Amino acid sequence: MKLQGIFVDTATPFDHAGALYRVKIEHNIGKWNQTSVAGYVVGGFAGEGALLSAEEKIELWKIAAACAGPDKLLIAGVDIAGVCEASALVNQAADAGYALALAETPRSEPLMRSQEVQLLYFRSVADRARIPILISLRIELAADTLSALSQHPNIAGVVDHSGERKGALCGSATRLWNAFTHGAPAAVLSFANAAPYAAIALWEAFRTREEEAGQEWQSRIAPAADLLSSRFGIAGLKHAMDLNGYYGGPPRLPWSTVGPAARIEIEKVFADLKS
Repeated sequence: MKLQGIFVDTATPFDHAGALYRVKIEHNIGKWNQTSVAGYVVGGFAGEGALLSAEEKIELWKIAAACAGPDKLLIAGVDIAGVCEASALVNQAADAGYALALAETPRSEPLMRSQEVQLLYFRSVADRARIPILISLRIELAADTLSALSQHPNIAGVVDHSGERKGALCGSATRLWNAFTHGAPAAVLSFANAAPYAAIALWEAFRTREEEAGQEWQSRIAPAADLLSSRFGIAGLKHAMDLNGYYGGPPRLPWSTVGPAARIEIEKVFADLKS
């Protein structure tokens, strides 16, 4: 299975009662279908997956699968610390037509962060999963842990959110050009919810070896991506989506929408990144 290009780590539309907003899910995916993004991560970190029930995740996966373009690869976001629960969800995603699952590194308790627990967790989920697993590195895993995991036949790779690890999929829009030039085959980006064309333009510049254009796109992308990742998070991302013709809407409680001053800052950095 080739993982190449830009994957949108899709935000989840909610209505003002906090329920899944089906029409807006379909609206966003319909617009992204018109771009050359490679596919979608659904119900992952940017999708507030940790705040979704298992039933909501399955419903979200089914809605997204029904409206995703036939050329788009579907990846299910799984963020749950129990091996039995995580593997059961992965297999529900397989039933819904998903090709892979992106599993977050468990980080709910300090003991969960030990290398031994992380190794056991991912091996055990991969053993039980009917589709390949990608590992989302939101906490650091030691080189020997990653080496051991790479030997598992059902672990397809890692997403590195620092943009520094050679050969890993890139999870950072602020380090995108660097990651591609150091061997990243693809990127999984929350930033691409609001500005997919900018991310695609950088990928195409890399693919066609236009370094000057790639560096220029990175310089345009970096301030917006950094503002969202370091200060305003999912709420800021959703406002940026609203600016660019996608539906962001409110984040799920306990997160709240960004205030007027933050909106002005976001509007400034995204002014040059309209779709």
